[in-house]
Amino acid sequence: MFHSVRQIIDAESNLCWKFKIEHGGLCNQRLFNNFVVMGSLKTPEALKKGDTIGILAPARQISEEEVTPFAAYMQKNGYMIRYAGNLHGAHRQFSGTVEERLRDIHQLFTDPSVKAVFAARGGYGAAQLLSGMDWEIIRENPKWLVGFSDVTALHSAMGKFMETVHGVMPYSLVMKEPQDMLSFDYMLNVLTGREVGYETDDHPLNVEGKVSGTLTGGNLSVLYSLSGSRFEPDYEGKILFLEDLDEYLYHIDRMVLNFELRDIFKKITGLVIGDFSDLHDNASPLGMDALEIIAERAYKYNVPALFGFPAGHKKTNFPLIFGRVITLTVKRGMNSLLMY
Repeated sequence: MFHSVRQIIDAESNLCWKFKIEHGGLCNQRLFNNFVVMGSLKTPEALKKGDTIGILAPARQISEEEVTPFAAYMQKNGYMIRYAGNLHGAHRQFSGTVEERLRDIHQLFTDPSVKAVFAARGGYGAAQLLSGMDWEIIRENPKWLVGFSDVTALHSAMGKFMETVHGVMPYSLVMKEPQDMLSFDYMLNVLTGREVGYETDDHPLNVEGKVSGTLTGGNLSVLYSLSGSRFEPDYEGKILFLEDLDEYLYHIDRMVLNFELRDIFKKITGLVIGDFSDLHDNASPLGMDALEIIAERAYKYNVPALFGFPAGHKKTNFPLIFGRVITLTVKRGMNSLLMY
């Protein structure tokens, strides 16, 4: 008897659900791979006034005082707030154990009243959750995931099923140098379904060209850590966004070399380069800064590249929709990134 891919996947889903305690790891891997085969990305529903947004901490711990300014901003704009049960927990440097953090993600994604999920902050730890995620929950309950930096791990994995937003988080308002309110207003524009596009200034390292493709990427260090795993992005034909923070220049070069050795610069159709902040050099200087390291590969492989896009850890952190087909134009006096 012939069975469609849909029927086979449904059957495996039921078996994994029934035996998830005994076979959780195997089922999670098989279901993740099957769901990726399914194809088209889902666009979560646009937010409306009165909707509820959830806040969780998938990585480093965060205090109630650090979340309050963001909650006030969202409430002022007409939204309800739901805190994940372990939002203000503490386990080592994390907000909770892996199991506690996974429970928060699963609860917010299965709650039908929650229309978007914000990571409270980055740091380190989101990648620890990937192998234990219930991917059927994520696939069947698409909603906006918002965050940046370490949240790249969640963008990369969840982004195989749905669009996500690389953008400001609650912690962005209480950073040592808080991110600006314009970035938060643009984030709301994206989440409420408004068309968003950007024009940027010329940059001496830009590589001219005009391309369309699906946007992916995030924090370079996190993407590097996912190399070779089933959770890393599929780079073929994509436009790649990169940013990073607090790294040594030789390590930036090592990570970019890893991308080159894996032919990623041959696979992608374009590059968007955001902020590379608070970087370090050795006593014996590398001789290139982070942007020059990336530009060297962009020139070598003739990849249209837009440098200096305002996204990352600096004051302005404009939202980007990962999984969205965008149009990137890099031309002197006419640089733009259109997400519609």
